[in-house]
Parts: sequence; structure tokens; C-alpha cells
Amino acid sequence: MAEMSVLNAAGWNLDNSYAKLPNKLFSVINPTPVRSPILVILNHSLAKDVGLNSKELERDEGIPVFAGNKLIENSKPIAQAYAGHQFGYFNMLGDGRAILLGEQITPDGKRMDIQLKGSGRTPYSRGGDGRAALGPMLREYIISEAMYALGIPTTRSLAVVTTGEPVYREIELPGAILTRVAASHIRVATFQYAARLGSIEILKSLSDYTINRHYPSCIKTTYPYLTFLNEVIERQAELIAKWQLVGFIHGVMNTDNMSISGETIDYGPCAFMDTYDPKTVFSSIDTRGRYAYGNQPPIAKWNLDRFAETLVPLLHDDQDTAIEIAEDATNKFNELYHKKWLQGMRAKLGIFDEDTFDQALIEELLTIMYTYKDDYTNTFLALSFDKYTDSPLFESLEYTKWHEKWQARITKQQKTKEDIKNLMLKSNPAIIPRNHRVEEALDAAVKQADYSLMERLLTVLSNPYSHSLEQAEYAKLPEKINCSYRTFCGT
Repeated sequence: MAEMSVLNAAGWNLDNSYAKLPNKLFSVINPTPVRSPILVILNHSLAKDVGLNSKELERDEGIPVFAGNKLIENSKPIAQAYAGHQFGYFNMLGDGRAILLGEQITPDGKRMDIQLKGSGRTPYSRGGDGRAALGPMLREYIISEAMYALGIPTTRSLAVVTTGEPVYREIELPGAILTRVAASHIRVATFQYAARLGSIEILKSLSDYTINRHYPSCIKTTYPYLTFLNEVIERQAELIAKWQLVGFIHGVMNTDNMSISGETIDYGPCAFMDTYDPKTVFSSIDTRGRYAYGNQPPIAKWNLDRFAETLVPLLHDDQDTAIEIAEDATNKFNELYHKKWLQGMRAKLGIFDEDTFDQALIEELLTIMYTYKDDYTNTFLALSFDKYTDSPLFESLEYTKWHEKWQARITKQQKTKEDIKNLMLKSNPAIIPRNHRVEEALDAAVKQADYSLMERLLTVLSNPYSHSLEQAEYAKLPEKINCSYRTFCGT
């Protein structure tokens, strides 16, 4: 009883509605305890948002929850099953190193998944050890919190603990477990798994559950499953547009990494682009550039096509008609994405209204940036502040001509210079998680157990549109851009 009272004092209010779905969609399994967990970082603001008491979570009785050594009251730990396309090839998948403890019911009535990542083997581990190394878990913490601060829908990181046990990849590394918070962990690949089971009852159960949890407005429509499909498409179009606008590269856009809720999920080999180049790839496993920056919108469309295929049995009794309905729905993605991207790009240039000339103006600037290998984020910052660096881009004839067109465009608006500047400052972040800064923080944490660099980085990333002096220091580029920079999935 004493154990449970401590956990209740922390504010845990767990349920597991997903575990009430057909049991073929998951496996009931407890986390594997670890030797000596140590809490290395706790997200105090997120804890408060979901109704948790940080002081209780930091106690010796609370930390074992983040390690899987102690279960929360009403927890029913499960590993979710899914099956999807990885680099275009279909595989039977599932949570190979993650366990869903349940859903925290927040003070405002929201339902948020609490998942341990790196918590041991599951039936879906496929020969893996089910564990995670400290570096990749801290990377997910940093990038997911940066994305949240940028206003991009994302899963978030509540805590990271070291396990006191090594994990073995190419070398021996310190083990760690990340506690991830998400609207849910239902993926395109979850639906692919349900469809592959061949049971219309299971597919319908999953669809109804997801609609009730994420898209309840669909329930009372004439065609709820089609409305559901359209809502997912629109939410993904908005998400990918936001990625592109800040130069974020996910790195592994397999269908198991596309969340039905519209959140960014699974920060493996992700990074932010420095030099503007649509072909930019950071992932060590993406040798052919399938998930390059410029390919993210068409890959999202491809993934949504796979999602639509799973819903065919629910869209119409006649299969040919259902397929046509599904294709018509996903074919709207490109237009939806482009509209949202164009709207965001206009804002980055201080443009409030619409003009048919805008797309050409934007594309011309991007072409100049590509030609002169200029930094994506800092180019827009220079425009925002009307302070230009010594970059060859700003000294070029191409830029001079473009600048005249841009000035003519923004002066046509019935807006003051202050209005225009404020819009640009709200649309162009002062700071992104620069690759060299992230690596610097991870290196200190993993090799020296020094988390101070990470904590400072998180602080400056927490308000990317404040344009403070401290952020200006972190916005500086490394002395030499590492074009061969590579990130790894961490499995």
C-alpha cells in the first residue's frame, strides 16, 4: 500500500483503453527491470501539463517507474503490433523495444499514451535486445522538445533514465530508457497490420477506436470512414508542410513512423538542414535518398495511399468503387500540402495576402539559396532583420534582382513595415537544433555524464521565436559545415 500511495502522490491517473481492442493487436508484457536506474533529465513543464508532480517523480520511489522496475496503479503494459513498409518493403513489425504502460488522463480530460522506449524485449523484437543507448534517447528528447517549441505537432519526452547496464551496438554504450508521451501510438502501420489479419471486425474495431479517440467529429457524418481518411490526410499535409518550413528531415518515413494522430513520431536519424539543398539526407541507412528533405511530401502521399488501402473494405461495399473513393481522397494531398506550405512561405517573407506571383518569387529565392549554398534558417533571419551577412548570396546579382521584386511585392500590401517584420519574426525561428550543437551536448552527456550543455541547449530551444542574444550565439554555424554528417536510428 505504501508503494501505491507514493505513485498516486505523483499524480498518475492511468487507464488503458487500447488494451480493450482485439488482443491480436498487441501483446501483454511487462517491462524488463534494470539494474540501477538514475534519472538524468525530467521534463517539468510536460509533467505539469499531464497532471504529474515533478517532486514526487524525482523521488527514489518514483524513478523506478521510468525504468520499468515498478508499475503504476491501473497500468496494463502492452507492446503494440503493426506491420508496414520500410524503405518501400513490407514487413511484419511491432514494438520491439517499447512498452505502452497505459494512457494518462490529464487534468483537462485528455488521454495521453505513456510509453517506455528501451524497456526490454517483446514478442516483436525480431532478435533485438529490446534496449536503447543513452545518446539516441537524449537526441529524441532534444529534437522532440525543439519541435514542440517550434509549434509542430509531436510526441514529447517526459524523462530519460540511465539503466546502469551497457548496450552493445558497434561498441559498448550506456543503456537508457526514454519515457515518451503521445496523443497515441497508432500508426499507418497499425492499420496495415489490422488489414493484413484479414478480419473486417478487427479493422473496424481499430478504426472506430481511432475515430473516437482522435477524430470524434467524424462519428455523426454520413460517411464516417471517408471523413476519417480525409481528416488524416489534411492533418498530415499540415504536419509535413511545417517540417519543410523549418528544414526538418525525419530521416526514416516508413509507414510505421507515420502517426494517425498527426504527430511527429520516432526521432531516429533525424536532423535539421543547414545548407539549403532538397537532396539533403542525414540518415546513415538512407543510402538512396528515399527520405531526403525534398522527398518528404511525396513520401507522405505514398504512405497515405497505403493507409487508404487499408480502409477500402469500410469505404464501400463494392471494392472497385471503394478503391476509387480512396484514390480520390489521397489525390487531394498534394494540393492540401502545397496550400499550407505556400501559406507558410508567404509568412516567412512577410506576405499577408495572396498573389499568383508569390510561388515564383519563393522558388526564385530557394534557387538562389541552393546555387550559393546558403544556410536555410539564417537566410530567412537575415531577411527578417534586414541585416545581411557577408555571404556571397547577398552580394550576387541574382539576389539583388530578387530583392527588388520582393520589396515591390511587400510594399503592395496595406501593412506597415513593423507589421511585416513582426510576421517574419513569428515565422522564422531564431534557432533550430543545429547538428554540431546537438552532437556537442550528446557527446558531453554520454562520455562525461555532463548534462549541462544539453540543459543550456534545451533552454535556448524552448522559445525559438524570442530572438534573444543568447540564441544568436547558438544560431552561429560551425566553422566548417559537415556535409557528410550522418545520424543513426539507434536500434
